[in-house]
Amino acid sequence: MGNLSFDFSGRTVLVTGGARGVGRAIGEHFRAAGAAVYLVDVEPEVVTATAGEIGAVALAADVSDSAQVDAVVARVVAETGRIDVLVNNAGILRDGVVWKLSDSDYEAVMAVHAGGTFRFTRAAVPHFRRQHRGRIINVTSYTGLRGNPGQSNYAMAKAGIIGFTKTTAKELARFGTTVNAISPNARTRMIDSVPPGKLAELTAAIPMGRFADTSEMAAAVAFLASDEASYITGAVLAVDGGLSL
Repeated sequence: MGNLSFDFSGRTVLVTGGARGVGRAIGEHFRAAGAAVYLVDVEPEVVTATAGEIGAVALAADVSDSAQVDAVVARVVAETGRIDVLVNNAGILRDGVVWKLSDSDYEAVMAVHAGGTFRFTRAAVPHFRRQHRGRIINVTSYTGLRGNPGQSNYAMAKAGIIGFTKTTAKELARFGTTVNAISPNARTRMIDSVPPGKLAELTAAIPMGRFADTSEMAAAVAFLASDEASYITGAVLAVDGGLSL
């Protein structure tokens, strides 16, 4: 992974959607930088295996369920006495053109992306206020800014997360808490499942000519969570190799 720029010793980090992909990479980065890391995911077996491999704690929970979210945050604070960094990364896809989207496909995507981000933020804020310090990093998407056919539900949720990020940044600044977002473009299982011809087309649209490694997303999140980024709030950091230019 190379040299770590930031020290998170004594800090507690909670990452949703932590079983795989970008979430796993974020958890791994913070763990290597000394943090106590809690990975939250709806898949108990996978998140338990991932946590075991990187030295984190696994918590199986549905981010769209307020009671489960509150229980996760309560446990993290009970065990470590604090929460320093919340990374709202959990997400699902239920793609389809808008005239074929069912209520359940729309609502499930909104509940996990937008709802999960809202619920975990709400649960963590009392602890950030008590500490007078906190970092929230939300994961949004290029699709939330530019749209993508077949993903109206996902685009709506990700655009909503941007508005939520900016609003909560204004609300929480007086409590020493920053709220930012990243717009990632990393090679994940979803990218690997794209047919070769389409993948070549997608890659050609990226000025840097490649998809990022998930560790490059983790480094950006770690920067926004660091003491060095204490004056950055309400920002949407495009970590996309120039795709959004």
